[in-house]
Amino acid sequence: MNKIGKYEIVRELGKGATSAVYLARDPFIGREVAIKLVRPEVLQDKEHGRRFFKLFLTEASLAGRLSHPHIAAIYDAVANEEGTYLVMEYVPGTTLEPYIKPEALLDIKRVIEIGFKCCKALEYAHQHGIIHRDIKPANILLISDSDIKITDFGAALTLSAETTQISGIGSPAYMSPEQLKEEPLGHQSDMFSLGVVLYQLLTGHLPFKGSTSYSMVHQIINVDPSPPSAHRVEIPASVDDIIKRALAKDPAARYATWDEFAHALAAAFDNLQRPDDPVPEAEKFSTLRRLEFFKGFSDVDLWQVMRIAQWVKYAPGSFVIREAEVGSSFYVLAAGEVRVTKQEKLLNILRAGECFGEMAYLGSRRFQRTASVIAVSEITVVEIRAEALANATESCKHAFNAAFLDLLVTRLEAANIRLSQLLLDRRISLF
Repeated sequence: MNKIGKYEIVRELGKGATSAVYLARDPFIGREVAIKLVRPEVLQDKEHGRRFFKLFLTEASLAGRLSHPHIAAIYDAVANEEGTYLVMEYVPGTTLEPYIKPEALLDIKRVIEIGFKCCKALEYAHQHGIIHRDIKPANILLISDSDIKITDFGAALTLSAETTQISGIGSPAYMSPEQLKEEPLGHQSDMFSLGVVLYQLLTGHLPFKGSTSYSMVHQIINVDPSPPSAHRVEIPASVDDIIKRALAKDPAARYATWDEFAHALAAAFDNLQRPDDPVPEAEKFSTLRRLEFFKGFSDVDLWQVMRIAQWVKYAPGSFVIREAEVGSSFYVLAAGEVRVTKQEKLLNILRAGECFGEMAYLGSRRFQRTASVIAVSEITVVEIRAEALANATESCKHAFNAAFLDLLVTRLEAANIRLSQLLLDRRISLF
């Protein structure tokens, strides 16, 4: 087989009982894609054919709907006489399955960062009315280090759908108590499943075990698991607490929101971080989300900011920008204070969340600086080159333009207040 539809087959990536996955090339766009081709005999099966086709349609309905850095995109879906297949983003790497074995565990910090990114991806899906329902190591792809993509939304529950949803699907070892009991599901069901995955990544063991499916189901519904630290002593109490809450039997006892879950993971990561460690992506994301400048950015836009930005630390007294030099970068202050001077006269003091050097983007790309910016204390800045931002998505550029507009309005208002005060002081002095 050389082609599937318009797509040119490169090689087979894998096969299972119901489908085969191929690496292919889209000749019109020139990009690599992964194609999941359903075996014809599966759809013709009298007992399971209709059920499987409905699962295919569920995943197909998400084509183009979910665009997030940590969700594998679905580009197209086809069901005709030539075949039934999904065209998806090709993600090089492996699933998390190799890392759930006791002899191949990941560093605790990497597991926490993976969990953080899963939270943000599943939060995005939930905002679009989607509950995954089959979160497990096989459906989380590890690209590099701790960069992940969630895949396989065939079992997803679409909250806005008017058609009858298929129940009783998922992987029993990772299913929440309410899912096993076929009760109505909310986003906390995926939290439970993610809690099981994190437990397994941290320890190499499932939190609930049984010699039969029935005994495992009984444990999930009725038995509290031992803390992860019982299997791996270096796991801190804060991580035990996070996993315990995610695995609560009652959905209301779990985290109220994905953001709350993610925040707890980020805080646990901070406690494990050494001063000389590079800034992890989870911490960068949390920092950007807290800064005033980025308040109007979506999560997807913030992940892109992280891809194009550099994080730089400066010692007290260091020049970030020198007056009259030429540069193409602008900066957002992530931590600390800087002073802005012109001809060695103080113009302003800027604090975390404020932006400077933005004329490098708004004006000439090789802009001559009109003032100096000097670190008052040890600072961390997010440096973004105008050239890098020019290649960002339109959504990301729009978010920056809106933030710059707010910034300019705020500065004009402040300048008007200062000018009014100066004029008032001058009138008073004349009398």
